[in-house]
Amino acid sequence: MTRIVIIGGGPGGYEAALVAAQLGAQVTMVEQDGPGGACVLTDCVPSKTLIATSVRKQALLDAPSLGVSFSGGPDGDAGTVGVDLPLVNKRVKELAQAQSADIATRVEAEGVEIIRARGRLVDPQVVRAGDRTIRADVVLVATGATPRVLPGAEPDGERILNWRQLYDLEELPEHLIVIGSGVTGAEFAGAYRSLGSEVTLVSSRDRMMPNEDADGAEVLEEVYRRRGMNVMGRSRAASVKRTADGVVVTLEDGRTAEGSHALMTVGMVPNTSGIGLEEAGVQLDRGGFIKVDKVSRTSAPGVYAAGDCTGVLMLASVAAMQGRIAVWHALGEAVQPLRLATVASNIFTDPEIAAVGVAQRAIEAGEIEANVVKLPLATNARAKMQGFNDGFVKVFCRPHTGIVLGGVVVAPRASELILAVSVAVQQRLTVDHLAHTFAVYPSLSGSITEAARRLMQPGVSI
Repeated sequence: MTRIVIIGGGPGGYEAALVAAQLGAQVTMVEQDGPGGACVLTDCVPSKTLIATSVRKQALLDAPSLGVSFSGGPDGDAGTVGVDLPLVNKRVKELAQAQSADIATRVEAEGVEIIRARGRLVDPQVVRAGDRTIRADVVLVATGATPRVLPGAEPDGERILNWRQLYDLEELPEHLIVIGSGVTGAEFAGAYRSLGSEVTLVSSRDRMMPNEDADGAEVLEEVYRRRGMNVMGRSRAASVKRTADGVVVTLEDGRTAEGSHALMTVGMVPNTSGIGLEEAGVQLDRGGFIKVDKVSRTSAPGVYAAGDCTGVLMLASVAAMQGRIAVWHALGEAVQPLRLATVASNIFTDPEIAAVGVAQRAIEAGEIEANVVKLPLATNARAKMQGFNDGFVKVFCRPHTGIVLGGVVVAPRASELILAVSVAVQQRLTVDHLAHTFAVYPSLSGSITEAARRLMQPGVSI
């Protein structure tokens, strides 16, 4: 029986453990914080739970435009929508723990041994877990990553925070300054603005989320400004200091911004130091990420890696797929190398921004030839009924064959809507296939089939 030891219990680790056990391997998963890892306990699950609360509150704030009014809010004033932050954070933490417990139950039911300890490689076939030494035929490293700390802006857990420290706050920040306008910064900035905090978003680039679809980022920035957020472009933070009752952020150009709290969202660093990787022959890149190939192999024989510690794409779905691929390959199963072009991603802002396949910037740069159709969400009947005015559906296809290359959806629950486009990309379907698929009327997904109809090629049939 093949012995597999997995260091790390996040999506890359526990999904690999499930596959390995189902294929008959003897599996040990080493995780110091708990099943689910940081993804479930401190990062993805907690943040999306908080965001779900903020979206619900924003819906109440927008309700009067649909003819719905209310009075006698929690604070006793007519029209007040209150937020009980301790209760919100309690729910966030309890949900994360419940999800971790569910994962533990599922993994252990498959016969996987879970060791609550810090794991490290002794050599490519030996893992040290706490006071135990385990010999393995295959090792999978899935140790994740940690919020980056900038010199001069070190979190203190009270006024200067990373996102893992937010859920210990007892009161809603009066004025939250978010440093970093990537996906994480955009998500938290929008959530706390909807919850009721004054928010300043500090972006070092011309626009927020510079690596995402430009049209989607433009829509979101317009929504944020309309909701009262202060978005500071071309403003790189030089330092963050505590004051008597808040923080002051000094920008590189000498300007300052003052608030009650600062949230640092300036990227991640891999958890790869001090766990014996280089001593075991595992090569790291300049950023400390583990170098892997398309089937998750490292430079050390029998050692694989998955998830954020590889820096491939910091998404839970990618980590999980990397872990599965590693196990399939290690156990001699048929395996398809990781195809990043088919990865669907979502930004959990309000509205959400989901994307899959090629990016429009590649099309505009002439790297890929494609036809594009973009339909405003405001023209969709269901969107009108629900009062959704911001967003769009965009689909890309090859000019002659009509094969779907990708798409972007900016809408409420875009994370659900993108699946149709993702299936089309994965299965190399054409816009004709999408156009001839029934969509419910009225529905937001109807905009996807409508975009496909507009891209249909004359004289081409399925």
